[in-house]
Amino acid sequence: MKSLRKITVGTSLALILAPFLYLAAQTSRSSAPPASSSPQTAQAPGNAALSDAQARITVNSSLVILPVTVKNHSGELVPDLRRDEFRVFEDNVEQRIDVFTAEAFPLSMVILIDNDLKDKDAEKVQASLESIIGGMSAEDEAFVCRFDQFFHPGKGFTSDQDKLVKELKRTNLDTEADVAPPGAPFGGATINNHSALDDSAIDKGARAIRGQPTKALDDAVFAAAQLLHDRPRSRRRVIVLISDGVNGGKKFNKVSYDDVIKALLHENISVYSIAVPTAYFERKVSPIDRERSPLIRYADHSGGEVYHATKEHSFEEFYSRLAEEARNQYTLAYVPRGTDPAAEYHTIEVRVKREGLDIKTREGYYAGQVPAAQIP
Repeated sequence: MKSLRKITVGTSLALILAPFLYLAAQTSRSSAPPASSSPQTAQAPGNAALSDAQARITVNSSLVILPVTVKNHSGELVPDLRRDEFRVFEDNVEQRIDVFTAEAFPLSMVILIDNDLKDKDAEKVQASLESIIGGMSAEDEAFVCRFDQFFHPGKGFTSDQDKLVKELKRTNLDTEADVAPPGAPFGGATINNHSALDDSAIDKGARAIRGQPTKALDDAVFAAAQLLHDRPRSRRRVIVLISDGVNGGKKFNKVSYDDVIKALLHENISVYSIAVPTAYFERKVSPIDRERSPLIRYADHSGGEVYHATKEHSFEEFYSRLAEEARNQYTLAYVPRGTDPAAEYHTIEVRVKREGLDIKTREGYYAGQVPAAQIP
């Protein structure tokens, strides 16, 4: 994986961003350009040029970028905070905010769907999938994937909503076997028993394993993070995880939970989990067991959110809400000062002066090398 502090700017992008290059070059570990004192206006859809904040984030690889969600006690987004109301700490050392904006960033989403749900849950999820498009803007892009014992990637990122609707319609949950095509360590997408990538036949006689905790959820989230690796820093990177939270553990996962967290924080990816009705939240389990759910842990550690699908709250409602929240976060960025540049991991804390608000962002970042998946 690329380092969080490393980015390559193509020639065409460099031409577009030429007016900003001098400004970005002034930022270093010891000094940084003054930040805007007020949020930037959201960019109009269809405008190819990057905003000032997006340009500075894209060009300056030294910046640590923090998507920050702020809500009140009613769970509503708080859109009117100013730059001087935020404080950022890295390794307990307060940092100067070099870039601040409340503009809406376009989303790069991996829609990661559990392919081994109970029948009634699979039916509800299946019926809701097309509604995901309703929460997307024209500038957002999505990559549809499934997972069970293996990871099944779809046909790639696209902003074409007609193509996404078509692919979601063809996503038949729990109808294909738990089989990984040859040469694909994390598996491959299948539609009607054919690979979505190369259309080669899949063994129709293979048996899907049901009723057992055989799912490799950790591997799937790690693979989804790899797909987001090369998306531009000017986009918000998001995994939408739709699952019951069942995970097969070390027996079925090649990647550890800790290494998945490292990958998410290194790539600045937020996980938004949608827990299906029979997930941990409707079972008679203790609060400790609920806290152990990977749906909660991945969301909490990455600065995302968990939505509990119930009779009162539908999947369609959550798709719209999570897209709005992910797109309309505050973006804070800073060049680290006063901390150890040789440290592999740095903690992050964001505070606001206004009382009674709930703040969510990633808990830290890895500046060192992130472990790759250990594939036998």
